[in-house]
Amino acid sequence: MAKNNIINLIAFGEEVGRIGFDEVENKSSFQYNPKFLKESKFLNLFPNTGIIRRVPYTQVFSNFNNPTFKGLPPQIADSLPDMFGNLIFKIWLDSNNKNQEHLTIIEQLAYISNRGMGALEYFPSKDIPQNASIDLEEIIEVLKQVLDVKTKTVGKNLKSESLLNIFKIGTSAGGARPKILISKNKKTGRIIPGDVEYSDKYEHYLVKLSLDDSMGYNREIVEYCYYLTAKQAMITMMESELIDNKHFATLRFDRRDGEKKHILTASGMTGWDFKKSDNSSYENLFKLCSFLKIPHTQIEELYRRMIFNVIFRNTDDHLKNHSFIYDQYKDSWRLSPAYDLTYSLNPLIDFKTSIRALSINNKRNNINLEDVLTIADSFTIKNPKKIISEVQDAIITLEKHLKAFEVPIKIRKSIMAKIKPIKHT
Repeated sequence: MAKNNIINLIAFGEEVGRIGFDEVENKSSFQYNPKFLKESKFLNLFPNTGIIRRVPYTQVFSNFNNPTFKGLPPQIADSLPDMFGNLIFKIWLDSNNKNQEHLTIIEQLAYISNRGMGALEYFPSKDIPQNASIDLEEIIEVLKQVLDVKTKTVGKNLKSESLLNIFKIGTSAGGARPKILISKNKKTGRIIPGDVEYSDKYEHYLVKLSLDDSMGYNREIVEYCYYLTAKQAMITMMESELIDNKHFATLRFDRRDGEKKHILTASGMTGWDFKKSDNSSYENLFKLCSFLKIPHTQIEELYRRMIFNVIFRNTDDHLKNHSFIYDQYKDSWRLSPAYDLTYSLNPLIDFKTSIRALSINNKRNNINLEDVLTIADSFTIKNPKKIISEVQDAIITLEKHLKAFEVPIKIRKSIMAKIKPIKHT
């Protein structure tokens, strides 16, 4: 492979190996650094799920050529930005007379460098000018222009400095909704881009921006109400808050105690494409937890999250919305805090049925008590009916929060009408 199609993979200051990509044959490769293998560090950095194996020779990957993994090993593809990040990336490249289509996948990793979510870093990196502070309102205004398809906005109509700032703090976060990464100084409150900074002098946030009110309500406020409700239902989540009573900000679990944390989604861990139904089931998630030797208390927490998603109609609970955190000191994995818990349907549409991203007992709609109890029995969940009852008790909590945060009554009634206890058939 050509020299410029190879990049080094770094984790916790160690060169783990090298990633290559053959643009002609459209396949990637990975080879461990012999020194890294010899030192036997971080043996479980990439669990043996049949993708990256801990062997000294070059491994070639030709079966991940799809929009989700882009030809890379899924553990590496997890570092790439998703829909919103790619949009900002494209606009920024346009403003600098660069064409995203001409960038190799290795160059895209080089732009991510040490700025991505999690702890994996890629070098040599592409230089991005530094900008030490940010103006949230300016960023929001620029984002509105970028996302307004009707204006056909291109880079020349926007400030390059603003685009650069958005690129630095917006492209690393996953998902389809507008979001940025920021760090807030614990003493001064000063906000800086959250791409590189990870010291314990700062609190590190992922912020979902409220830019579009065309649907007549604020989705970020609804998500915050869901966050408060999930906490009431004893689901583990990172502390979150509303900025200016409209932007949803949550502390990042990949930046804790002044350290980067290695994170893999269930999709990246296994190579299961979250956009396809083949492996998208809660049964597979529970099996993955068992394979990773996740403590049983956390497996029971996953069951609680499943129940919450069923009752509160979060159907967008796909394989990238479940993650695991690596402990580099214990060389072990644990379940990450829950995230992206919200009402995922359009409250203005009267859904008779809704299809779940993850199946339960081979079903994607009309989930009943027998279905969830079958899961409990298969994975030795203690007292599942008590868990179900505790989650259902939080329904009234959500209604109170939606009212307290002045979600329009039409939206509030629509959401609450879809939220019902799990019953027998």
